[in-house]
Amino acid sequence: MSARSSTPVATVLRYEGFTVEEASSGREALAKAQGGSFDLVILDVMLPDLDGFEVTRRLRADGIRTPVLFLTARAEVEDRVAGLEVGGDDYVVKPFSLAEIVARTKAILRRVHGDPVDHALRFADLEMDEESHEVFRAGVPVQLTATEFNLLRLFLLNPRRVSPKNRSSTTSGTTTSWQPQHRRDLRSLPAAQARTSTGRR
Repeated sequence: MSARSSTPVATVLRYEGFTVEEASSGREALAKAQGGSFDLVILDVMLPDLDGFEVTRRLRADGIRTPVLFLTARAEVEDRVAGLEVGGDDYVVKPFSLAEIVARTKAILRRVHGDPVDHALRFADLEMDEESHEVFRAGVPVQLTATEFNLLRLFLLNPRRVSPKNRSSTTSGTTTSWQPQHRRDLRSLPAAQARTSTGRR
């Protein structure tokens, strides 16, 4: 769950395959965290009505041990210590990069759950491992170029979107198009909904 500072943060986490619920105030964040089951709560310290520290304090008082990642402009050591003392698990100072948020999110989840996050995207019998850059069709390895891999990843993340036949996309600074040869190993996929195994609440 992400509270405030959330539009870009929520967007990048969804892009990475996580399920995200957003809250626009401290009380809304508290209510959602108390009433739901989440793997991680990301809190802006400067929330309306209840700040992130107070939200976390109340969660811990209720016995809710969900990990909390704080986002804040407060860079003083005293503020970081205060955040950790109320029960926070990590503390990121603004301005921050979205890549850092993703990395810290994954690190917290690995630390808490004690197992690696599955980085696979799946559609019917097609499976893509984003970490190892491997693709399998019905368990058989499929050899793709870097361009084909990136285009396939885009389609797996957006399985219900219809694109023009030769729609171009920018990958690593290079403009490319999805041409017939890119589909050579992926024909006749049955209609099915893609799912992202990294989807944590």
